[in-house]
Amino acid sequence: METFLGLDYPTLWYLVVGLLFSGYAILEGFDYGAGAWHLFFRKDLSRRIAINAIGPLWDANQVWLIIGAGALFAGFPVMYATMLSAMYVPFMLFLMLLVLRSAAIKFRSAEEMKWWRKTWDIIYFGSNVLISFLLGVVLANILQGFELGEHYSYKGGMFFSFLNPYAIMVGLTTVSLFMTQGAIFLLLKTEGRLHARLTFLLKKGMIFFIVSFAATSLYTLVFLPGVTDKFKEYPIFFIIPLLAFLSVANIPRLVSKKKYAYALVFSSLTMAFLLMLVAFQLYPVLLPSTIASEYSVTIYNAASSQKSLGIMLTIVAIGSPLLAGYFLFLYKTFNGKVKLDDTSY
Repeated sequence: METFLGLDYPTLWYLVVGLLFSGYAILEGFDYGAGAWHLFFRKDLSRRIAINAIGPLWDANQVWLIIGAGALFAGFPVMYATMLSAMYVPFMLFLMLLVLRSAAIKFRSAEEMKWWRKTWDIIYFGSNVLISFLLGVVLANILQGFELGEHYSYKGGMFFSFLNPYAIMVGLTTVSLFMTQGAIFLLLKTEGRLHARLTFLLKKGMIFFIVSFAATSLYTLVFLPGVTDKFKEYPIFFIIPLLAFLSVANIPRLVSKKKYAYALVFSSLTMAFLLMLVAFQLYPVLLPSTIASEYSVTIYNAASSQKSLGIMLTIVAIGSPLLAGYFLFLYKTFNGKVKLDDTSY
């Protein structure tokens, strides 16, 4: 098997896909989180400012989802096909909500009528909350495993079988984390009364996150078998949950000192460390089978050919600096407080 820097190609592609979806969670996390606060803003002006805070960024941030999905399909086609079969309903709901969210951003301020704006406000708020929730639900189901039989065929239920207690808990934790991330981002982009309102809302969001995170972590340790086995085998990786805990604890401290830029960094690091925990726990499995371990989808039985992976890794090496440069330019260009003008949403 081909290797690079001591890692085989499937492992390297596993890291690439993980980085892409981590980038999506972090960057779209504050977009979804900002939208999840939308109905908590009482004035139309405040809602417009909040939408325009993410206005130049939200569609660019979705590039990470497109590239991540493409990388998953290209590198692990068996995983892509099996997961879509098992999670068909949540993924279709996810796509529908993405369309509704985009429409709400574009159409909300197109007309002055109150009923028009109120309708799109509700759609915008609901789509952001439900998208965040569904992302957590999908992640929880991957951690728990699927009823996969021979040839990776899905044997489980289709409608609402994905809504189990653990999935709901992880979904709510994801919503709370995104809301915390979104409130911190909006504090960097706003001023005046809306800024003061967000300071109050952020405190509520952090309480929501800490409570849901603690409950979900306890449930994971008690009811998910073998969740700590990898850490017992490789004790050095206990550093990951420790760093995750320290990142979570540092967010309220930085917020209390009004260091919102650093708080945003540490809320992003919290997402990164939590996703690293998931990746480490699963490796080398992509989709665990609850029927028999030999039916699980792994990075080896799901991967494309060695030659394909090698070519795609070369493309990644070329494209990564270009993608990083584009996003640095984008965020630097639209840095600062939001000011509404004739071109605003």
